[in-house]
Amino acid sequence: MLAVIILSSPLKAQTPIAQQQTSELRGVWLTNIDSDVLFERDRLQTALKNLDTFNFNTVYPAVWNWGYTLYPSKVAAQVIGKSLDPTPGLQGRDMLQEIVTEGHKQGLTVIPWFEFGFMAPADSLLAKNRPQWLTNRRDGTKIVKEGTHDRVWLSPFRPDVQQFIQDLIVEIVKNYDIDGIQFDDHFGLPSELGYDAYTVALYKKEHRGQAPSKNPKDPEWVRWRANKITDFMKRVFTAIKANKKNCLVSVAPNPQRFSYEYFLADWQKWERMGLIEDLVLQIYRDDLNVFVSELEYPEVKAARKHIPVSIGILSGLKNRSVSMQQIKTQVQKVRERKFAGVSFFFYETLWNISQEKAPERQADFQQIFPKPATYPNLLAGWKP
Repeated sequence: MLAVIILSSPLKAQTPIAQQQTSELRGVWLTNIDSDVLFERDRLQTALKNLDTFNFNTVYPAVWNWGYTLYPSKVAAQVIGKSLDPTPGLQGRDMLQEIVTEGHKQGLTVIPWFEFGFMAPADSLLAKNRPQWLTNRRDGTKIVKEGTHDRVWLSPFRPDVQQFIQDLIVEIVKNYDIDGIQFDDHFGLPSELGYDAYTVALYKKEHRGQAPSKNPKDPEWVRWRANKITDFMKRVFTAIKANKKNCLVSVAPNPQRFSYEYFLADWQKWERMGLIEDLVLQIYRDDLNVFVSELEYPEVKAARKHIPVSIGILSGLKNRSVSMQQIKTQVQKVRERKFAGVSFFFYETLWNISQEKAPERQADFQQIFPKPATYPNLLAGWKP
């Protein structure tokens, strides 16, 4: 079990990193991968209290991962055959309800993260029960490697797939007192895919019988698929707002060029269409010059004129420690440019998984966030 430490009294910042803002996103992703924070009620409650102690104000808990929901789902039960991820620590509980209840008690904004999007493990029940839903490359292969893991992807162009994903999202929005819901690049599709029979037939129907390009990066073929995904994003946005108008739609993508070219996720267009109300741009870079350059792109500056734009910062991975010095420097660069805030990936690497000692990292986070700040809510009068 990972140690969880709470300081008995907040440390005073010796030298504040930047003048404290009254409104600033201070988020963290809570995941079930390389982390056990979600798998026990007491551990989860302690973590949420911990985050409040260190003046965080937002949590993004994973709710759709590894082909399962992490909350009891009637929609998942009907389609997948299981209403809940079978991990023992989730049984007999509603983890999401616990986060909503305890998180709100601690004053945290709770925005569930629909992490896997259209992706699923190759050996998942979902993939086995709905093989017709899977898409493929031009050569017919379906497996996409993500690290060492074999993944498959549901076709985001099929009406039955779209209905399933939308039903999962609406189920969360209707049944939980959440503040928003978050998507990322997995709400797109790896650009090498999309050559399944259904999608090819749909393309031909809209192109006078012409087949899609043999080159998966062909600009017109990329644009057609990306536009279809944008159409679905609009449909999901409308469905969310129809059920809970104050539920924020959050997106945490990679930089636009990567998201569009590799995942057909045209978040720049989504933002221009008003489909994003909280943008958290993932910039997981060790090179400070590269990190800073990503903050300066025109589409990032344009989005900041309309909505709160925050920066996702890597606080570490299971096998990749990130120093507090790097974290502090990146936070400083974000604040110098007056972004809406920062969010860290992921909870365990804030201070539990690191080469540096937990108390030392916690003291540094207390310096980064010496005083509370409110979540920059677009729907509650946030101004750029």
